[in-house]
Amino acid sequence: MTQIVIAGLLLILVAGVLIYNRLVRSRNRVSTAWSDIDVQLQRRHDLIPRLVTAVDQYARYEKATLEAVTALRSESMRTADIGTKGELEEKISEGLNRIIALAENYPDLKANENFLALQRELVETENYLQFARRYYNGSVRDYNTLIETVPNNFVAGSFDFAQKDFFQKSSDDAANVPLVKFGTVE
Repeated sequence: MTQIVIAGLLLILVAGVLIYNRLVRSRNRVSTAWSDIDVQLQRRHDLIPRLVTAVDQYARYEKATLEAVTALRSESMRTADIGTKGELEEKISEGLNRIIALAENYPDLKANENFLALQRELVETENYLQFARRYYNGSVRDYNTLIETVPNNFVAGSFDFAQKDFFQKSSDDAANVPLVKFGTVE
């Protein structure tokens, strides 16, 4: 009888260790995925001043849009909250779409090599950001599911594994479509 109890406790201990390790791996996957998003956001943030400068020379009367995107960039760089950052980044995407759309009104800007290179780089960054966001949101979904299911929730609760926030509330495919495409704006 004692051996059965000891074997049962040992089995529970081994299961607890396995669950804990799985939770840690999943949490680390979420952190790594966020790091990928952070790299792409920084890349986009670095492009914004160059894009604003290129457009500003042609579209001075659109200064409010340019200033708004620059202000949103600064605010996003200062915030650490993923939900707030997601909302700010959605607004940045909308502003960048308006800036890119300005090129349609300015043939000289549309033909400007610097602007075209920045536009291509922005499209590439938006695509990388889309992929990183999908991976991050998938990792968060898996992690949150893992910490909510039995028996994982007992271990997760004991070791303070907390739910993670999705980035830009874009769990559906339609919300993950890049907003900027080369030569067009959607």
